[in-house]
Amino acid sequence: MASSSTKVIIAALIGNSLIAITKFVAAVFTGSSAMFAEGIHSLVDTGNQVLLLYGMHRAKRPPDAQYPFGHGKEIYFWSFVVAILIFAVGAGISMYEGIHHILHPSPVTNPIINYIVLGLAIIFESGAWYFAMREFTRAKGKWGYVEAVQRGKDPTLFVVLFEDSAALLGLFVALAGIMAGQITGNPVYDGVASVIIGAILGGTAIWLAYETKGLLIGESANKTVVQGIRTIVTASAHVDHVNEVLTMHMGPNFILANISVDFSDDASASEIEDSIAAMDGRIKHSFANVKRIFIEAERRHKIDQRAFTK
Repeated sequence: MASSSTKVIIAALIGNSLIAITKFVAAVFTGSSAMFAEGIHSLVDTGNQVLLLYGMHRAKRPPDAQYPFGHGKEIYFWSFVVAILIFAVGAGISMYEGIHHILHPSPVTNPIINYIVLGLAIIFESGAWYFAMREFTRAKGKWGYVEAVQRGKDPTLFVVLFEDSAALLGLFVALAGIMAGQITGNPVYDGVASVIIGAILGGTAIWLAYETKGLLIGESANKTVVQGIRTIVTASAHVDHVNEVLTMHMGPNFILANISVDFSDDASASEIEDSIAAMDGRIKHSFANVKRIFIEAERRHKIDQRAFTK
């Protein structure tokens, strides 16, 4: 999935940087507020892709004394930063520019330039969106699209997909605003389109921030993984009861597992050690993303007392 994420981000980076330049050139020549908002949108998207690539690079660093579980969560941090930038810069500037244009409307000159640029941008953005959607569909497997976003642990794919979806929608809004202004002769529609684009960016940013917040704080592995670990441990030798299976994603491909087990009273220390080693091997073989496992021998009644006192 990491290589797929990198391809999607690089494709979006190249496309957005070229589109941003053409939009700003068109905005300068025509004076369109919606086109300027779209230029800001593409510029923010370009910066976001750079941050995502930087985050992926930082997340690959090996564990060290200060970060014994690695740096995988860096990708979650930078994905959250991307959401903040979309909201603060993209949505904020677009809305400001739109409101300013509504209060102080000025006619759009040479609208044909805007139509050409927007038409080309829609074609390029559609290609980037298709590529991102194809990789996301491949990565989500049997999950539904909303479920894949909610349960997915690699935010880079759906961040780019959200950005591209918002970009496409914004392009059509800009096209509608410029066209409405030209047909009616009222330049206010151009400013209204800019405000709507800002609202689209704001909504996208809020959803992205919500989805990445849980990963940044420390989400557990998906239920299928947790249940699979519990099944393996339950079936292991000398295990009377599995008390707790606590997991946390330390990165998209790094799961930390903490397991509390009540071993048989008649099991020797050597037998428990062998059982733990066997469990460790089976779990890692069944779930490649489970990188570190800690198994604690603990009587069941202690867990029950702990739950009762909470």
